[in-house]
Amino acid sequence: MSAQTPGAAPETTRIHNIGYRNYDGARLGRAYARRSLFVQSLRGAYGLGRSAKSKIMPMILLAVMCLPALIIVAVAVTTKLKQLPLDYTEYAIFLQPVISLYLASQAPQSVSRDLRFKTVPLYFSRPIERVDYVLAKYGAMASALFILTVLPLVILYVGALLAELDFADQTAGFGQALVSVILLSLLFGGIGLVLAALTPRRGFGVAAIIGTLTITSVAVTVIQEIARESDSTGVIQWFGLFSPSSLIDGVQSTFLGADSGFPGQIGPDTGVGVIYLLVVAALIAGSYAVLMRRYGKAGL
Repeated sequence: MSAQTPGAAPETTRIHNIGYRNYDGARLGRAYARRSLFVQSLRGAYGLGRSAKSKIMPMILLAVMCLPALIIVAVAVTTKLKQLPLDYTEYAIFLQPVISLYLASQAPQSVSRDLRFKTVPLYFSRPIERVDYVLAKYGAMASALFILTVLPLVILYVGALLAELDFADQTAGFGQALVSVILLSLLFGGIGLVLAALTPRRGFGVAAIIGTLTITSVAVTVIQEIARESDSTGVIQWFGLFSPSSLIDGVQSTFLGADSGFPGQIGPDTGVGVIYLLVVAALIAGSYAVLMRRYGKAGL
């Protein structure tokens, strides 16, 4: 509005065009927002796009996961072994403590900060809904774990072919382990996110994940060993239902032809193996349902 000179007659009001205009570009919608959140969360799980300090832990753990595979390949190539000293399906179970440590370090950073700084409602103020947020975070965490567990398997597979081991046997073993680590990534990712999402405190989330995965794994192994020593071998397979790592062990030994990691290699029979598979599916679905319920409240 034009300024009025003192003593002068009132002027007619004027509206000036200062150049603003409506946005007329493409509206990318929920799918784009969900995909962007997934990519950002996956990159963040390895410290990409974050500070150099944030990259140290995930990259060290990724290197630790790959180091035994590199050593095995070097030994197989130089000594002309007829088979790998460690089966593909055994690798992730053998390095389960490293996987648990990675999950404990990255799951809380994926969700706890959003809860602590109350940024979840900001996500939901855009064209993104609760289901999009949960799917993006769950998918990113499972994908990050899949990268962590499949990369050593790829190293083993390529090394086995370089060592001129039987192509059919190595391909079959690699395929079985691929199915196993997919299940492991979904199961561990869901459990880790649920525990991390229960509290906005990152430290509490780390402790909860490490405690849950470590205590259950150690307790089940000890109880199974006691059962074997007391000749109660029939109950060994049932105790495996109480640990995420032993659940994956039971599924792959029943359906994927893997050797059981239970004491005395006493894996579940086919009937109990079906129960193992159903429990794994229930835990994955249950983790998703709990996250949906958790973020139904967090988004208010």
